[in-house]
Amino acid sequence: MTALDWAILSGYFLVMVGIGLWAKSRVHNVADFFTAGGRIPWWLSGISHHMSGYSAVMFVAFAAVAYNYGLAMYVWWALTIGLGVGIGAFVFAARWNRLRSKHGVASPLEYLARRYNLPTQQALAYSGALLKVVDIAAKWVAISVLLRGFAGVPIIWGILITGVVTLAYITLGGLWADVLTDFGQFVIQGFAGVAMFVAFLAHLGGVSALWTMWGDLPEGHGDPFSGPYTLTFFLALLFIKTFEYNGGMWNLAQRYMAAPSGSAAKRSALLSSGLWLVWPLILFLPMFAAPLIVPGLANAEQAYVELAKTLLPPGVIGLVLAGFFSHTMAMVSSDANVISSVVTRDIAPVLVRAVRNLSERAELTFARVTTFAFVVISMVIAISTEGQGVVLKIVVDLVAATMGPISIPLMLGLLPWFRRSGPTAAIVSWAAGLGVWVVVKWILEETSQTMVVGVPLVTSLVLYVAIGLLKPERTAGRDTLIDSLDTDPVDEPKPVTLR
Repeated sequence: MTALDWAILSGYFLVMVGIGLWAKSRVHNVADFFTAGGRIPWWLSGISHHMSGYSAVMFVAFAAVAYNYGLAMYVWWALTIGLGVGIGAFVFAARWNRLRSKHGVASPLEYLARRYNLPTQQALAYSGALLKVVDIAAKWVAISVLLRGFAGVPIIWGILITGVVTLAYITLGGLWADVLTDFGQFVIQGFAGVAMFVAFLAHLGGVSALWTMWGDLPEGHGDPFSGPYTLTFFLALLFIKTFEYNGGMWNLAQRYMAAPSGSAAKRSALLSSGLWLVWPLILFLPMFAAPLIVPGLANAEQAYVELAKTLLPPGVIGLVLAGFFSHTMAMVSSDANVISSVVTRDIAPVLVRAVRNLSERAELTFARVTTFAFVVISMVIAISTEGQGVVLKIVVDLVAATMGPISIPLMLGLLPWFRRSGPTAAIVSWAAGLGVWVVVKWILEETSQTMVVGVPLVTSLVLYVAIGLLKPERTAGRDTLIDSLDTDPVDEPKPVTLR
């Protein structure tokens, strides 16, 4: 990296801190800190929803898949998310928003105590929060691997640099800072992605490379399903991504909650869906062509790093690296904010009576402390790994372990079609899903990603529905809650005009 690259990267870090300081002026209570008071414009909410699905893992482990298997990477990753979010726009998005606007909910899990009971809420909160820390630790390591590949910076320093900057803005600005850094990430990724796209076309002889390169790539590189990424795997991922990206990944539910209304949340989901279907193709086409540009890599996880070094001039490499940082920092800050909301609103008040009686200002301070603590713990775990284990299976396995069993009662509890399912159905489906994942992954030592991803979710779904039918626990209070999510309230917050 040149001095220009370092200058661009340093400038990016300063902008992130500046965003945190600006956003701090808009945060007056925990509702502002966790949901921005429902005043984020729908288009900004949609862009944030889209960008919150990226991290540096995509340019490490996913780049390796693209290098080895080609187009199948887009099909099982971006296409499943785009279709799943599109489905969720009509099923889940507006209902998440109405939990905030009608019931004052600031945490995605806050409504579970009323929908089921307190033990159900606590079980889902603890299991999700604990495993999310490990997931974020893997993302810290991923960005550090990229920084080491570009600039030779040791893993521990990469984690510390990104962690400290993230702490600076997320603890100050809450969700506002998170959403605005997502937008900054969107702009940076746009410039960097287009630069890489143009460079790869120029290297391969022009626009015609878009259709001619496939014949020169290894066999199967242009197939939608290749290697372990089969049609069955695609369908399993479509199933789980529909839950994961519409609220099962808690931070993405916040994007819907932060929009001004249910109809605005629906528009934001449709925008995110469209971006997922189009933008990753532009982003990943250079990676598909990487075997022609940087052939014979011993470690495919270095594919994007080597591609950027080969194709991009000084300055642009710094922009690409800033994009990598923004991916991971935005996702980590997003998760830190939502985990803090779960701790502040769902876990701590049950454990410590004094938390229930905190003043508005004290509650906001407590939220900032829990956000800080989550980021620090994830950094410590990342540093202790010494850079090992950043592979695709970490992300896939953690999603299989948590998103399925947790998201079934969390998300289906919003829908009127499942009003018969109560706390028994929720707890049993959650516990059985996690138990089945342990059996499939660690006892049977199953290596099929389709099995590891799909079986826990299907188990939870079947049990949730079956127990609801066999042992209905429908009450008037639960019916009232579910029915209240059908329409927007009369008075809705006005979105903020960004200046």
